[in-house]
Amino acid sequence: GVAFTPINLLYAFVGCLLGTLIGVLPGIGPLATIAMLLPATYALPPVSALIMLAGIYYGAQYGGSTTAILVNMPGESSSVVTCIDGHAMARRGRAGAALAVAALGSFFAGCVATLVVAVASPAMVRFAQLFGAAEYFSLMAFGLVAAIVLAHGSVAKAVAMTLLGLVLGLVGTDVNSGHQRFTFGIGELSDGISFVALAMGLFGIAEILRNLDGPEADRSVL
Repeated sequence: GVAFTPINLLYAFVGCLLGTLIGVLPGIGPLATIAMLLPATYALPPVSALIMLAGIYYGAQYGGSTTAILVNMPGESSSVVTCIDGHAMARRGRAGAALAVAALGSFFAGCVATLVVAVASPAMVRFAQLFGAAEYFSLMAFGLVAAIVLAHGSVAKAVAMTLLGLVLGLVGTDVNSGHQRFTFGIGELSDGISFVALAMGLFGIAEILRNLDGPEADRSVL
């Protein structure tokens, strides 16, 4: 009843709008967007502020898909997959349909996920507490094998890229011992390699260079 009051719905709409506008900027994820817009909620009541922050979070999550679809440049890590099919649709003149599908999918998934967490969180917490080292290792091994099996094309390339991802993931500070791994004395690598920066390099810069290398008539335009 509190969430569906007109004033709180207005704050949710404003939060989604602001989050989408900021989330469109490449490299700025939901957490950075919330940090930037946090002062806007200081004068609000606690419930309204939380509702607006939730709207900012979901808006930023969706905003990253806009640049992923239009210019093949993911706004944050969760938008990387959107580049694969979304940008392909945009190049065929179906950018509007791709943006609509992303918006509807984000709305539906957000609503369903929120309801599932609200209803099933006690059971999920009890299940998560049963996980130990063996279960976490099995889950990671399953994810790596699934990445190789589901990859298109050469299996050797899929294995090589999976191993490269593991090597890149080892860079940083070990959470157990505190020792730095593969940082080579560079302080900026102590927190690991940023996934956003890696995605921007693989997708954004590569797309810009590909456009510049091709004929001017074939270049993608915003």
